[in-house]
Amino acid sequence: MRALVINCTLKPSPQPSNTEALAGTVIAALKGHGVEVDVVRAVDLNLKPGVETDMGEGDDWPGVHEKLLSSQILVIASPTWLGRPSSVAQRVLERMDAMLSETDDEQRPVAYNRVAGVLVTGNEDGAHHVISEITGALTDIGYTVPGQAWTYWHLGPGPGPDYLDDDRGHDWAASTGRAMASNLVHAARALSAMPLPAPPS
Repeated sequence: MRALVINCTLKPSPQPSNTEALAGTVIAALKGHGVEVDVVRAVDLNLKPGVETDMGEGDDWPGVHEKLLSSQILVIASPTWLGRPSSVAQRVLERMDAMLSETDDEQRPVAYNRVAGVLVTGNEDGAHHVISEITGALTDIGYTVPGQAWTYWHLGPGPGPDYLDDDRGHDWAASTGRAMASNLVHAARALSAMPLPAPPS
Protein backbone atom coordinates (compact mmCIF):
# COMPACT_ATOMS: atom_id res chain seq x y z
CA MET A 1 0.00 0.00 0.00
CA ARG A 2 1.23 3.50 -0.85
CA ALA A 3 0.48 6.91 0.57
CA LEU A 4 1.17 10.38 -0.77
CA VAL A 5 1.61 13.35 1.57
CA ILE A 6 1.35 16.73 -0.13
CA ASN A 7 2.88 19.42 2.06
CA CYS A 8 1.24 22.75 1.21
CA THR A 9 3.53 24.99 3.23
CA LEU A 10 4.31 28.40 1.77
CA LYS A 11 8.01 27.95 2.59
CA PRO A 12 10.22 26.59 -0.19
CA SER A 13 12.97 24.10 0.59
CA PRO A 14 15.27 24.08 2.48
CA GLN A 15 13.42 26.34 4.93
CA PRO A 16 12.08 24.48 7.99
CA SER A 17 8.37 23.69 7.67
CA ASN A 18 6.14 23.37 10.73
CA THR A 19 3.63 21.48 8.60
CA GLU A 20 6.32 19.04 7.47
CA ALA A 21 7.41 18.49 11.09
CA LEU A 22 3.91 17.49 12.21
CA ALA A 23 3.42 15.44 9.05
CA GLY A 24 6.46 13.44 10.11
CA THR A 25 4.47 11.92 12.98
CA VAL A 26 1.74 10.74 10.61
CA ILE A 27 4.30 9.46 8.10
CA ALA A 28 6.01 7.43 10.83
CA ALA A 29 2.65 5.96 11.88
CA LEU A 30 1.77 5.05 8.29
CA LYS A 31 5.13 3.37 7.84
CA GLY A 32 4.46 1.46 11.06
CA HIS A 33 1.47 -0.08 9.27
CA GLY A 34 3.71 -1.16 6.40
CA VAL A 35 2.72 1.71 4.08
CA GLU A 36 5.24 3.18 1.62
CA VAL A 37 5.09 6.97 1.77
CA ASP A 38 5.97 9.60 -0.85
CA VAL A 39 6.17 13.28 0.14
CA VAL A 40 5.69 16.22 -2.21
CA ARG A 41 6.46 19.79 -1.13
CA ALA A 42 4.16 21.52 -3.56
CA VAL A 43 5.66 25.01 -3.28
CA ASP A 44 8.94 23.67 -4.71
CA LEU A 45 7.16 22.70 -7.94
CA ASN A 46 5.87 24.71 -10.87
CA LEU A 47 2.15 24.00 -10.51
CA LYS A 48 0.50 26.16 -13.13
CA PRO A 49 -2.96 27.58 -12.40
CA GLY A 50 -5.81 25.68 -13.99
CA VAL A 51 -8.08 22.68 -13.65
CA GLU A 52 -6.45 20.35 -16.17
CA THR A 53 -4.10 17.44 -15.48
CA ASP A 54 -1.47 18.87 -17.84
CA MET A 55 -1.21 22.62 -18.38
CA GLY A 56 1.61 22.34 -20.90
CA GLU A 57 5.34 22.91 -21.01
CA GLY A 58 7.01 23.37 -17.64
CA ASP A 59 4.02 22.17 -15.64
CA ASP A 60 5.07 19.85 -12.81
CA TRP A 61 1.55 18.70 -11.92
CA PRO A 62 1.52 15.61 -14.19
CA GLY A 63 4.20 14.04 -11.98
CA VAL A 64 2.10 14.70 -8.86
CA HIS A 65 -0.97 13.32 -10.64
CA GLU A 66 0.96 10.13 -11.36
CA LYS A 67 1.79 9.78 -7.66
CA LEU A 68 -1.89 10.34 -6.77
CA LEU A 69 -2.95 7.48 -9.04
CA SER A 70 -0.35 5.13 -7.57
CA SER A 71 -1.41 5.87 -3.98
CA GLN A 72 -4.30 4.42 -2.02
CA ILE A 73 -3.91 7.03 0.74
CA LEU A 74 -3.62 10.81 0.38
CA VAL A 75 -2.78 13.31 3.12
CA ILE A 76 -3.12 17.02 2.40
CA ALA A 77 -1.02 18.97 4.92
CA SER A 78 -1.62 22.71 5.12
CA PRO A 79 -0.85 25.61 7.40
CA THR A 80 -3.64 27.96 8.42
CA TRP A 81 -3.42 31.49 7.02
CA LEU A 82 -6.21 34.01 7.67
CA GLY A 83 -8.24 31.09 9.01
CA ARG A 84 -8.13 29.30 5.66
CA PRO A 85 -6.05 26.66 3.84
CA SER A 86 -2.85 27.99 2.29
CA SER A 87 -2.89 29.30 -1.27
CA VAL A 88 -0.69 26.34 -2.19
CA ALA A 89 -3.33 23.91 -0.84
CA GLN A 90 -5.96 25.70 -2.91
CA ARG A 91 -3.78 25.37 -6.02
CA VAL A 92 -3.35 21.64 -5.36
CA LEU A 93 -7.10 21.13 -4.96
CA GLU A 94 -7.82 23.11 -8.12
CA ARG A 95 -5.44 20.91 -10.10
CA MET A 96 -7.08 17.81 -8.58
CA ASP A 97 -10.38 19.08 -10.01
CA ALA A 98 -9.37 17.44 -13.31
CA MET A 99 -9.78 14.05 -11.62
CA LEU A 100 -13.55 14.59 -11.62
CA SER A 101 -13.66 13.70 -15.31
CA GLU A 102 -11.12 10.86 -15.19
CA THR A 103 -12.31 7.25 -14.87
CA ASP A 104 -10.68 3.86 -14.55
CA ASP A 105 -11.25 0.78 -16.72
CA GLU A 106 -14.50 0.08 -14.87
CA GLN A 107 -15.78 3.64 -15.41
CA ARG A 108 -15.27 4.62 -11.78
CA PRO A 109 -13.93 8.10 -10.96
CA VAL A 110 -10.21 7.63 -10.39
CA ALA A 111 -10.42 8.87 -6.80
CA TYR A 112 -12.91 6.13 -5.89
CA ASN A 113 -11.58 3.50 -3.49
CA ARG A 114 -8.86 5.85 -2.28
CA VAL A 115 -8.88 7.44 1.16
CA ALA A 116 -7.76 10.88 2.28
CA GLY A 117 -7.00 12.78 5.44
CA VAL A 118 -5.93 16.29 6.43
CA LEU A 119 -3.22 17.72 8.66
CA VAL A 120 -3.14 21.37 9.74
CA THR A 121 -0.71 23.64 11.59
CA GLY A 122 -1.01 27.27 12.62
CA ASN A 123 -0.60 29.58 15.57
CA GLU A 124 -4.24 30.69 15.51
CA ASP A 125 -7.47 28.74 15.74
CA GLY A 126 -9.20 27.78 12.51
CA ALA A 127 -7.96 24.22 12.10
CA HIS A 128 -11.44 22.69 11.99
CA HIS A 129 -12.49 25.15 9.30
CA VAL A 130 -9.42 24.28 7.21
CA ILE A 131 -10.08 20.55 7.71
CA SER A 132 -13.70 21.03 6.62
CA GLU A 133 -12.75 22.96 3.47
CA ILE A 134 -10.15 20.43 2.34
CA THR A 135 -12.15 17.30 3.18
CA GLY A 136 -15.19 18.78 1.44
CA ALA A 137 -13.15 19.23 -1.74
CA LEU A 138 -11.64 15.75 -1.50
CA THR A 139 -15.03 14.05 -1.13
CA ASP A 140 -16.30 16.04 -4.14
CA ILE A 141 -13.42 14.60 -6.16
CA GLY A 142 -14.35 11.08 -5.03
CA TYR A 143 -12.05 10.28 -2.12
CA THR A 144 -13.38 8.52 0.95
CA VAL A 145 -12.57 10.42 4.14
CA PRO A 146 -12.82 8.15 7.20
CA GLY A 147 -13.99 9.49 10.53
CA GLN A 148 -11.34 11.40 12.48
CA ALA A 149 -8.82 11.23 9.64
CA TRP A 150 -7.16 14.46 10.67
CA THR A 151 -4.78 16.02 13.13
CA TYR A 152 -3.75 19.57 13.83
CA TRP A 153 -1.66 21.77 16.08
CA HIS A 154 -2.16 25.33 17.28
CA LEU A 155 -2.04 27.19 20.59
CA GLY A 156 -5.31 29.04 20.45
CA PRO A 157 -6.42 32.40 19.05
CA GLY A 158 -4.02 35.23 18.42
CA PRO A 159 -0.38 35.36 17.34
CA GLY A 160 1.89 32.83 18.95
CA PRO A 161 4.81 30.47 18.47
CA ASP A 162 5.16 27.97 15.65
CA TYR A 163 5.04 24.18 16.01
CA LEU A 164 8.84 23.92 15.80
CA ASP A 165 9.27 26.61 18.47
CA ASP A 166 7.04 25.23 21.23
CA ASP A 167 6.63 21.69 22.58
CA ARG A 168 3.17 22.30 24.01
CA GLY A 169 0.43 20.29 22.35
CA HIS A 170 2.81 18.00 20.47
CA ASP A 171 1.75 14.86 22.35
CA TRP A 172 -1.93 15.42 21.54
CA ALA A 173 -1.25 16.21 17.88
CA ALA A 174 0.97 13.13 17.54
CA SER A 175 -1.56 10.85 19.25
CA THR A 176 -4.33 12.17 17.01
CA GLY A 177 -2.02 11.72 14.02
CA ARG A 178 -1.45 8.08 14.91
CA ALA A 179 -5.21 7.54 15.11
CA MET A 180 -5.57 9.30 11.76
CA ALA A 181 -3.00 6.99 10.17
CA SER A 182 -4.70 3.90 11.58
CA ASN A 183 -8.13 4.99 10.35
CA LEU A 184 -6.77 5.74 6.88
CA VAL A 185 -4.98 2.40 6.57
CA HIS A 186 -7.93 0.32 7.77
CA ALA A 187 -10.42 2.18 5.58
CA ALA A 188 -8.12 1.72 2.57
CA ARG A 189 -7.88 -2.00 3.28
CA ALA A 190 -11.68 -2.24 3.55
CA LEU A 191 -12.15 -0.50 0.20
CA SER A 192 -9.54 -2.77 -1.38
CA ALA A 193 -11.47 -5.82 -0.17
CA MET A 194 -14.87 -4.42 -1.18
CA PRO A 195 -14.45 -1.59 -3.73
CA LEU A 196 -17.08 0.97 -4.52
CA PRO A 197 -18.71 0.29 -7.90
CA ALA A 198 -19.07 2.84 -10.67
CA PRO A 199 -21.92 5.31 -10.11
CA PRO A 200 -25.24 4.22 -11.61
CA SER A 201 -25.84 5.74 -15.03
